[in-house]
Amino acid sequence: MNLHEYQGKEIFAKYDLPVSKGKVVTSLDEVEQACTDIGGSRWVAKAQVHAGGRGKSGGVALCDTIEEVADFTKKWLGKRLVTYQTDKEGQLVSCILVEECTNIADELYYSAVVDRSSREVAIIASSEGGVNIEKVAEETPEKIASISFNGKDVSQGDIEKICSTLKLNDTQSSQMENIVRKTVSMFFECDLSLLEINPLVIKEDGNLHCLDAKINIDSNALFRQKELKEMHDPTQKGS
Repeated sequence: MNLHEYQGKEIFAKYDLPVSKGKVVTSLDEVEQACTDIGGSRWVAKAQVHAGGRGKSGGVALCDTIEEVADFTKKWLGKRLVTYQTDKEGQLVSCILVEECTNIADELYYSAVVDRSSREVAIIASSEGGVNIEKVAEETPEKIASISFNGKDVSQGDIEKICSTLKLNDTQSSQMENIVRKTVSMFFECDLSLLEINPLVIKEDGNLHCLDAKINIDSNALFRQKELKEMHDPTQKGS
């Protein structure tokens, strides 16, 4: 079962992972209050669908005014967004995530996934974020760190391997260790089959930040995850 980005970030926040302050709007009337509650003078508006490639399809916008957020909401709410991951009909946009603007210095990639063949959990991290990880693996494999484990924790050596590949300083490495350990806990406690942060960014102040959140829950384990099961969006095809 797939979750929307905003739902994934709600779970991230419960595990004290660094996410942007945001509000979900389901009508045009909610936009002004959402922007006011978030604060600041610039916002990012994101159409919420179960598909990647939203940005290239116009489903993500940087907005300099509340009016621009409202225009984006009016454009997409109740419409269908087509990306390279959807069919030609696209996915229905039933809500918009409005977030504070994040000043980005660099983009990284991080994911955890169940390796069906070995029944282990694989963590993949890359110094190239915001792009297709398969393309990075094919063209510049040296920019990727991949580790596998069958317990419920990651060794210090594996974490150091990840931090080295990402070229993190000591402070960032400490933050990365926190992200790895908390996402691994989340992975097992929530019965996930995929957790992806793309991009995981380094902000201009040097701190790591989860700019996106993609979560898939093992459908065979939903009987244990009643709270997560209630997050299911039946309007999303193939989810």
